[in-house]
Amino acid sequence: MSVRAEHDRAVLAELLSRDPLLHAYQLGDLDDFFWPYTSWYRRDDQVALLYHGVELPTLLALTAPERTGQLAALLAEAAPVLPTRLWAHLSPGLDVTMARWYELSDLAPHHRMALTDPARLARVVPAGQVLHRADLPALLDLYAAAYPGNWFDPRMLDTGQYVGIRDGGELVAVAGVHVWSPAWRVAALGNVTTHPRVRGRGLAGAAVAALCDRLRADVDHVVLNVRADNTAAVRLYERLGFTRVAEFTECALHRRP
Repeated sequence: MSVRAEHDRAVLAELLSRDPLLHAYQLGDLDDFFWPYTSWYRRDDQVALLYHGVELPTLLALTAPERTGQLAALLAEAAPVLPTRLWAHLSPGLDVTMARWYELSDLAPHHRMALTDPARLARVVPAGQVLHRADLPALLDLYAAAYPGNWFDPRMLDTGQYVGIRDGGELVAVAGVHVWSPAWRVAALGNVTTHPRVRGRGLAGAAVAALCDRLRADVDHVVLNVRADNTAAVRLYERLGFTRVAEFTECALHRRP
């Protein structure tokens, strides 16, 4: 089977649901919230997603280690029609495939982590209140001070899945989602940060615990991405009951002349 554009959400959901932890972000992008900004490529049972809802289109090409060759074949066929510049999440080995057509830069190994031990999470005292659109200015101020350059779409606040902690009226910690899909029973944490002046007090962990309590009422799988060299964050999530379930590389791609 040659690569093809896939437009059937039911087909995509069936394929991606075979490994919901690895494909949680893609499953979430099947929701109406993200679907209009997506293009999907399929070859046999392998799927790659190109997300257009950000300034730099983002390619998600993830698969199990034993299926790397099949996804590499998909990317080899799709490469001529992909954008000149894009950001990518690539399973190990697929950077070599993309290097045939693109210059790769800013490579950063990442862990995919999943909540697998809720008992650990239950030992953390949750804290924080749900944020709403009226909290957007305060949230943007926090990100500017603590997490510049993060990917945050203000529409994400409309999910009702952002929890913030205030100190003296100032928003100083937040935990949110990149993806939340009760339809596909998955959520992906994102945009988690603490103001530098109050770090070390466990606020991020308390906000994540409160958020996970909310999410688990509607989803079966809670995942997140974290840079492999961010040891403090990895330890925090391990303490909260998350474990590593996959490795991948984030990088920038610029088509060769």
